[in-house]
Amino acid sequence: MNEKNTSQTAKTARDQLQKHARHIGITPEYISDLVEHFYGQIRQDPELGDIFMTAIGEDWEPHLKIMKQFWASVALNAGSYSGKPVQVHQALTTQKNAPLKQEHFARWLALFRLSLAETAPSPEAEAFFIDRANRIAQSLQMGIAYGMLEARTKH
Repeated sequence: MNEKNTSQTAKTARDQLQKHARHIGITPEYISDLVEHFYGQIRQDPELGDIFMTAIGEDWEPHLKIMKQFWASVALNAGSYSGKPVQVHQALTTQKNAPLKQEHFARWLALFRLSLAETAPSPEAEAFFIDRANRIAQSLQMGIAYGMLEARTKH
């Protein structure tokens, strides 16, 4: 397959994903609402709130913007996110106050599911996001574990 065909195939796949997402109610506006709702819950959560406050501080707007870009890239293949989430989360495991631990991912997923249950425009949209959130959490956990193992073997 040549470069032109590969590019066209990628565009077709992106268009199909975006069409399906719109069909089940996933729009940039919904993603923005979901992120705002979810992080509102995070801020108030006794288990996760301190971890996020330690990492983010008082000004949440830059973080919310990044998370909206991230989820738009995940759900709509928007291509607006270019961060390195594994490295960011690895760094959070070494915070002096409120370090991130593996067990925090279960709470993160529970709050994400709750946010979806309260905001999702359709059951299909809810399932779509839950599937991706589970994969993302698993990937981050594996990346963190690998990073910790790699750090131990270097010393």
